[in-house]
Amino acid sequence: MRTFVQRSFGGTEQLQVESAPTPEPGPGQLRVRVGAVAVDRGSWHILTGTPIVARPGFGLRGPRAGFRTPGRDFAGVVDAVGPDVTDWSVGERVHGTANGSLADFLVTSVKRVARPAPSLSLREAAALPVSGLTAYQAIRAAKVVAGQRVLVIGASGGVGHLAVQIAAALGARVTAVCRPETLELMPRLGAAAVIDRTTQPLDVEGEPCDVVLDIASNRPLREKRAVLTPRGTLVCIGTERGRLTSGFHHSIAAALLNPFVRQRLLMHMSKELGSDLAELDTLVQRGTVRPAIGLHVPFEQAAIALDRLGSGQSIGKTVVDVDPTVWPDQPAAASPTEWRTGVDLSGA
Repeated sequence: MRTFVQRSFGGTEQLQVESAPTPEPGPGQLRVRVGAVAVDRGSWHILTGTPIVARPGFGLRGPRAGFRTPGRDFAGVVDAVGPDVTDWSVGERVHGTANGSLADFLVTSVKRVARPAPSLSLREAAALPVSGLTAYQAIRAAKVVAGQRVLVIGASGGVGHLAVQIAAALGARVTAVCRPETLELMPRLGAAAVIDRTTQPLDVEGEPCDVVLDIASNRPLREKRAVLTPRGTLVCIGTERGRLTSGFHHSIAAALLNPFVRQRLLMHMSKELGSDLAELDTLVQRGTVRPAIGLHVPFEQAAIALDRLGSGQSIGKTVVDVDPTVWPDQPAAASPTEWRTGVDLSGA
């Protein structure tokens, strides 16, 4: 089978496509024939070896064996089941997460997968797990309910555009903070108000928020706390700049301050749970949430997808087509373009 491999930290120029034996599923595992893979910030961090403080986890001088193939999100069909697996069958459609998904086949735990909503295309099913779980679990941690004011900072990215939709589906009044080129997209995702991150302050609306979801904003903690109600909740989902910590120290600072203030300041770490992904698929099937595909490329051009992600210019999710034939009767691929905005963002 084909698989992408990196043996050192660096840019996409050191990625190679190699041949490898088809893996065998062990107890509690599935082997999946991969149809599509979405790339995420975690894959970029491991590719580049940043943040440096995280290298004890994935490799000091180069990626450990379990991290040498990029990618975590995937969608495909079950190709084989482990000896004790009884609730999955060969040929079933599946999506979820795995360690190294940019390959023709992968093995992963049944605890990390779910049956995708029938309305999802192959690309959309691949785009949902990592970013969707991050957004869904962060909103659940914030205890968002109908009628609350929710501010989403970084609303145009993979996590952010899903967080806008999920919060709106729960009945919250969502304000999206995003790049100028995505201002018109946000209301179509469910945002009630939009803030241009390059020209407008967070408090431009003049009313405090019950919840702030901070996705890779790198804004000062005091600025985010200033727009919260006295007992509001800030969830730090991620920060992305800097080789040493990639801004992770901002999240740590919020968590350390939390015991000493009335506001709830949370550092969010998502969990790759198939049970939560199944709940998210239910929202998708209701028509309230849908991943947006900003760019898709063929398998051989996976480096382009990763470079786009690393540039910080991605809109929605970026997907790599591994074998589109695995879902021969899949729904037509729907980007934000087709299902919400009527404007093609993919350029593909």
